[in-house]
Amino acid sequence: MKKISVTTTKDKEVVDITDEINTVLTKSKTKDGLCHLFLPHSTAGLTTALISSENELDLIGVFDIALPHITNQRHEHEHSHIMSRLPDHIISSFLGTSLAIPIKNGVLALGEFQRVVLVELNGPRKRTVMLYYD
Repeated sequence: MKKISVTTTKDKEVVDITDEINTVLTKSKTKDGLCHLFLPHSTAGLTTALISSENELDLIGVFDIALPHITNQRHEHEHSHIMSRLPDHIISSFLGTSLAIPIKNGVLALGEFQRVVLVELNGPRKRTVMLYYD
């Protein structure tokens, strides 16, 4: 198992981690197989996406429209952190915290415009992505 550390700088952010993963795979000398990624955090997610500076936050924006940040005022005093971050936990569940991507010729076998991204929902934070490959 290998780990990649990602330090986010914003409350909500999309971070392309494709190159870091490919660097780990290249050093491992694994030619073909499967790369399993796991993110042990409940307010961030992993996915593949077309990423550019123009559409970086579109992915997060769609979830914000579908699940606006509304807290239940009745329980806010009892569980203020849980209620205020509840939409982030749900969005993380929708996105998922794991991916399995084929490895071909020592790198991720992604589509032409696909990138592996970490979606930060409660930053800034230091996040860890665990890599398992065979």
